[in-house]
Amino acid sequence: MNSHWTASDQSAISRRDLLRRSGGGFAALALAGLLGEEARGAGAETRNPLSPRPTHFPAKANRVIFLFMHGGPSQVDTFDHKPLLDRDHGKPLPFAKPRVVSSATGNLLRSPFTFRKHGQSGIDVSELFPHVSGCVDDLCVINSMHGTNSRHGGALLELHTGSDTFVRPSMGSWITYGLGTENQDLPGFLTICPSLTHGGVNNWSSAFLPAVYQGTPIGATGVPSDQAKIPFIANTSTPRGLQRLELDLIQEMNRDHIAQSGADQALEGRIASFELAFRMQAAAPEIQEISGESPETRRLYGLDQEPTRSFGRQCLMARRFAERGVRFVQVSHSYKWDQHGGLKKDISRNALEVDQPIAGLLKDLKSRGLLEDTLVIWGGEFGRTPTSQGDDGRDHNPHGYTMWMAGGGVKGGLVHGKTDDYGYYAVEDKVHVHDLHATILHLLGLDHAKLTYRYAGRDFRLTDIHGDVVREILA
Repeated sequence: MNSHWTASDQSAISRRDLLRRSGGGFAALALAGLLGEEARGAGAETRNPLSPRPTHFPAKANRVIFLFMHGGPSQVDTFDHKPLLDRDHGKPLPFAKPRVVSSATGNLLRSPFTFRKHGQSGIDVSELFPHVSGCVDDLCVINSMHGTNSRHGGALLELHTGSDTFVRPSMGSWITYGLGTENQDLPGFLTICPSLTHGGVNNWSSAFLPAVYQGTPIGATGVPSDQAKIPFIANTSTPRGLQRLELDLIQEMNRDHIAQSGADQALEGRIASFELAFRMQAAAPEIQEISGESPETRRLYGLDQEPTRSFGRQCLMARRFAERGVRFVQVSHSYKWDQHGGLKKDISRNALEVDQPIAGLLKDLKSRGLLEDTLVIWGGEFGRTPTSQGDDGRDHNPHGYTMWMAGGGVKGGLVHGKTDDYGYYAVEDKVHVHDLHATILHLLGLDHAKLTYRYAGRDFRLTDIHGDVVREILA
C-alpha cells in the first residue's frame, strides 16, 4: 500500500479493502511476536534448564516428598473417625448417594478398626498406624479433600497433573520447571517404583514442558526396591573420558542443527538430558548405595523386617535424594489400596507395610533439620465409601477423603475440614485437588496463577483456571 495515500485516492481503494489488506500484516506481526516469545523462552531453558530459580515470594518449603498410596485408602478406616458408622452399621445411608458412582453399594459399613486420640493435638488415628500416630503433632490432616473422577485412571491423572481428561505436565515437572534443582548432577524430579497403569508414564511426564523436567523413574511397581535402580547408570564398556568425547561430538552436531533450523525445544531438551545423564553416572550410584547407613537408621525405616523392608528402602532413598537437592521425590506404594473386598485383611497388610517406614522418614527428616523445609504429602487418588460393597469392601469415593501433609510450612497437629457424619461428602472447608496443588506451589514460593508455560498459543498452568491456596493450614 502506498504510504502517501490521500483523500483524492478514495476511488482507488475502499475502507473495507484497506482493512482487508492491512489485516494480514497485523496478523503476521502478532504471529512474529508470539514466535519470538517462544524462541526467547526456549533459549532461556537451554542455557540452564535445571539451575535454581528465584521464587515469586519467600518459600517455606524447598522440596517435596510425595508418599502415594495407589488405589485409594479408606478415610473412615485411617484418619477420619466416624462414630455414627458404628451406631448405624447395616442401616441405609440417610441421604442420597452420588448420581454417578463407580459401582453399586449397600448399607453403611462400620470400620473394623478402633480409633484413639494421639499427641498433644488429640487427633484421632486408626489402630492401623501405631507408628505414624506417634508423629501426629507434625501432621496437618485434611479430611475434606474432593475430586471430580471416580475411576482410577482419571483420578490419578487429576492428582498428578491437574487434568483427568488431557495429557498435561505432572506436578513434579511443574515444580522443577518453576524452581530448577539444587543439585545439577541429579534430576530435579524422581519417582521411585511408580505404577505403570492408570495413566502410567503420563503421571510423571513433562508433556509439553521441555523434556528435562520429566520425572526419572527408578524401578516400577512389582520391582523390589533393592533392585530398583536408575536405568543404564553404569557404563562398564566405555571409559568416562571417551564418553565425554562422544557426547561432545553429538552435542556439537545437535547445536549446529539448531543454529541452522532455529529453536527446537524437543532437541534442546534432549541436549540437556544427555548432559544430565552423563553427570548422573558419577553422582547417582553413591546415593543409591545405602550400606553406609547406620544399623539404627536401617531399623528406623524397618529394613530389618520383611513386611516393611521394601517400602522402608523407598522412604530411605527419598530422604537421601531429598537431602542432596532433588526437588521432587515421589514414593509409590503399589496398587494395593483398592479394597472392594477383603477390607480388614488387605488394608491391615497395607498399613503394616508403610506405617513404620513413613514414621521413620518423618523422624529422620526432623532429626536432621530437614522436615522444616521439606513438604511431605501422603494420600491416594480418592477415598472409599462408608457404604458396603459385598460383605467386607468399599467402593471408590472422590467426594470426601483424607490426605495429610507435614513439614514445609504447614501447621502441625491440625485437622482441616470435615466430611459429613458418615464420611461420604466433604462438607466443611472443602479442598479440591486444584486447591491442593495451589497450596503446594504456594509453600514452595510459587504463585500458581503466575507459573505458566505458553504452548499452542495459550498459557497453561498446573491449576488451569482453578485453585485457591488453603491459607488456614499455613504455619
